[in-house]
Amino acid sequence: MNASVELDGNGLSEKVKIAANGRMVLPKSMRNAVGIEGETELVLTIEDGQIRISTVADRVREAREIFRKSVKRSFSTDDFLATRERD
Repeated sequence: MNASVELDGNGLSEKVKIAANGRMVLPKSMRNAVGIEGETELVLTIEDGQIRISTVADRVREAREIFRKSVKRSFSTDDFLATRERD
């Protein structure tokens, strides 16, 4: 596999080739830049015609953050207990 490295306006950029069987190697410089180590599970997503590569752990963190922001925080433990006492 051939790879070339360059920095563009968005950060690290590398050119790689896809093998005939569809495999490609994620260059070590890119893995190191984002903290991907051996045996890390990845999620591939197509967004706006581009492939996004994320770790499963990052996607779980993103989902938890979205959930945390969507949950109404105004219902306190005291509110819950008061509701239970009324029942």
